[in-house]
Amino acid sequence: MKTFIALFRGINVVGRNKLPMEQLVSILESLGLKDVETYIQSGNAVFRSKASDATRLATKVSAAIEEARGFRPAVMLLEPRELQMAIEANPFREGEAEPNKLHLYFLGSAPKQPDLAALQDLASARERFALKDRVFYLHAPDGIGRSKLAARVEKSLGVAATARNWRTVTRVAEMAEGD
Repeated sequence: MKTFIALFRGINVVGRNKLPMEQLVSILESLGLKDVETYIQSGNAVFRSKASDATRLATKVSAAIEEARGFRPAVMLLEPRELQMAIEANPFREGEAEPNKLHLYFLGSAPKQPDLAALQDLASARERFALKDRVFYLHAPDGIGRSKLAARVEKSLGVAATARNWRTVTRVAEMAEGD
């Protein structure tokens, strides 16, 4: 069996698309997924599956949630090695000391024509960012809530994205290692 990390986009955000993690576990188990674990309410799960096609499995998971809860979240599946590579490629090591100020945006695909100049124009004096393959790194020392850049990442890159702070990324990686 293969271990997958599921990053759900847009669940339990500002009271919309509510999906308690206990119900998420039940939905995933109903699909035959094993050893399902979740981390915090924003939609992070680790599980094992006989499936080998991540895209097909993500579609199946999304459809099962829609059937059970009435909304269809975007689901990004990563293998543990992909998450580990993203961690190792972090260009902002000093940001790890404040894990809520360092964010990784996992991208649905590699951007074909990212508008990095537009993001640079939006960046505050202390914000730094980097795009590496299918991961966009943002170090926002003043917080992501105030960041004009953070609000425009997806549009400027032109691909679907879901962001996680450093604490979540490393914790989910630890969970995946345990499988």
